[in-house]
Amino acid sequence: MAVTPVAADRDYPQMLAQADHVEPAPRRVRATFGGEQIFDTTRARYVWEWPYYPQYYIPADDIDPRFLVDEHHEQHLRQGAARRHGLRAGGLDQPGTVRVFGDDAIDGVAGTARFDWDALDAWYEEDEQVFVHPRNPYVRVDALRSHRHVRASLGGVTLAETTTPVLVFETGLPTRYYFDRTDVAFEHLVSTGTQTACPYKGVTSGYWSVRTSDKVRDDHQDLAWAYDYPTRQLQPIAGLIAFYNEKIDLDVDGLRLPQARTHFFK
Repeated sequence: MAVTPVAADRDYPQMLAQADHVEPAPRRVRATFGGEQIFDTTRARYVWEWPYYPQYYIPADDIDPRFLVDEHHEQHLRQGAARRHGLRAGGLDQPGTVRVFGDDAIDGVAGTARFDWDALDAWYEEDEQVFVHPRNPYVRVDALRSHRHVRASLGGVTLAETTTPVLVFETGLPTRYYFDRTDVAFEHLVSTGTQTACPYKGVTSGYWSVRTSDKVRDDHQDLAWAYDYPTRQLQPIAGLIAFYNEKIDLDVDGLRLPQARTHFFK
């Protein structure tokens, strides 16, 4: 039996899907804009435009046509020809944010529309709001309490150290190590106003840059974050602090981990 070699440059599983992979989405998907419901469907498609996560493509028949503005402009995209539309609802306009695909598009995409995610006010899977992009059906995210000895540092300065971390395992990303706040050296951190969202964890409640030698270098901005109110699936990380493996040093049980390389930092 052939054995797939383990990659030497990472210690976590990669994504499975390739670009232009299409699958049915079994969830009810809805979205709103300007106080109106733009579509409501149980026939959405997952379309992977790149390997990390899919986008929702919505059957044109399940979109309320009152809110689409035909811009009479055809685009030839990788998935096929699409007619560009804008959104108009509640006195608000979002021009050029919808692509409606014709019959010549690839299997599963013909007759659907692709909405720019941020053009809509909110997206819902069943009755739960989702953020940033659809939850990838091939991604698993687990938050597990551990007793590993973990130290986070930068330039020889200890930023956090614990023997009771929470480890977050997410397909396609390196393990993230979350520290109790009492184990974090906040004298080396500077709070920022940055806020991000994650389809699996929710909306961040705080970000911190790292200060060394009494200053914050450009490449030390926003290296730590917290979710005080994560999604119910990730409750173990509530209120804890994590750092980007890609930019800081991590020692786990006395061994220095190689700095990860991900799409977050090019």
